[in-house]
Amino acid sequence: MTATPTRLGVVTIGQTPRVDLTPELAPLLPGVTLVERGVLDGCTDDEIAGFAPAPDDHALTTRLRDGRAAVIGEASVLRRLPALISELERHVDAVLLACTGPFPALAHTKPLFVPDRIIAHAVAAFAGDGGTVGVLAPLPEQAADTTAKFSRVLGAGTRVAVAAGSPYTDPEPTLRAAASRLAADGAEVIALDCFGYTAAMRDAVADASGLPVVVARSVAARLAAEVLGTGPR
Repeated sequence: MTATPTRLGVVTIGQTPRVDLTPELAPLLPGVTLVERGVLDGCTDDEIAGFAPAPDDHALTTRLRDGRAAVIGEASVLRRLPALISELERHVDAVLLACTGPFPALAHTKPLFVPDRIIAHAVAAFAGDGGTVGVLAPLPEQAADTTAKFSRVLGAGTRVAVAAGSPYTDPEPTLRAAASRLAADGAEVIALDCFGYTAAMRDAVADASGLPVVVARSVAARLAAEVLGTGPR
């Protein structure tokens, strides 16, 4: 009797397919079928413009189907995200939220992997007390949210240094320059705090900084593989 394939829902706050993302996730999730959904799927440009963050909102950035980037607000995403997760859970065994934004608790009936928490705790697991953790975030306006997220879980006296560089709109030299600034600021490790950062970007940041680099997408995917029982034995 053939076992039913494990199915993992991948929810982006942008549009699908995420050709920059799922080809890198698949090798980390052997035997898992990825089922994509996007918060902005089916939206026109005018509708997407209406998702822009309000002055007191958390700013998020994502990729559209045609490769363009969009900056949207968390409040707008939350108007669609719960229903999207609920619908997707009928077809999958677990759901991975492909965004490291600071979302509140989301209702779910299947395992839900939330990278916002995963990346911070992964870094805290080995960063120790004291020293400096560098974080690369896509947007300058995310610096306060990013600092708060990592500071909540890092050891006593550990400082958070944040630099900005978008995985969607900035070229590699910009990411390298940001990595170099973090290293010069005393960082001992760098976290890439967006699901848009690729393995190639990780390599560029590591090369420019000379530091170990933790990537949100690969850490979250490996945890999902462990929980789903599909990782290497």
